[in-house]
Amino acid sequence: MHAQDPVDFIEVIHNAVPADACAAIVSRLRASNRLQPGAVGSGVFPELKRSKDLRISGLDDWQDVEGVLQQAVFSGLLSYLRRYPQALIAPLMLQIQDSNGQPRRLTAEDFPQMDQAALSDLARTCLRPGAINLQWYEAGEGGYPYWHCELFPRDPQAETLHRHLLWTLYLNDGFEQGETEFLFQGRKIAPRTGSLLIAPTAFTHTHRGNRPQGGDKFIATSWILFQSAQKLFGG
Repeated sequence: MHAQDPVDFIEVIHNAVPADACAAIVSRLRASNRLQPGAVGSGVFPELKRSKDLRISGLDDWQDVEGVLQQAVFSGLLSYLRRYPQALIAPLMLQIQDSNGQPRRLTAEDFPQMDQAALSDLARTCLRPGAINLQWYEAGEGGYPYWHCELFPRDPQAETLHRHLLWTLYLNDGFEQGETEFLFQGRKIAPRTGSLLIAPTAFTHTHRGNRPQGGDKFIATSWILFQSAQKLFGG
């Protein structure tokens, strides 16, 4: 990142999943008999989101795909935390041991020297993966044109309020438009096969999914959530 570049906290990691693996996922999704109308937080509203979806988490015959995607997302998350360590240290007052074995606050300056294993452990301690949804948007009519964010007080367990980062893995390209468009950042992310998009979930990153033209669009989506308060803080 150059000094003059604006900081928008949107990260795109290319080739996160190989193109042949993406094509195999698309083929399996096309053949699935378990597709459901795409839903938003409050239900199925085709005027807001029109897609055919399959939640693969918890399905035995999709465990292999979920594993591939979660592994790619975790690798992308580590890259994201290297670039934006405040994603962890701003909401959580984390501590580490100094050279004398005494606790001290973790700072952003600690991250460049942190090895991959330590960063992985820290990420797993603080964060957890969400359930994965595969989505199929048909050319010219599918899309999620409603401006929305991913953080909202929907459920009694406050799961939706634990969402910290969103991610989208683009499973294909070869069509026009179909971008993920961020309102306040003025940025459109063009789908590229195997690319992983990571961004914050709050209203600051209000976004929409534009309709693909000239071809269908396939994506995998989910969130990276905070661990529960009980796991983070005990009690």
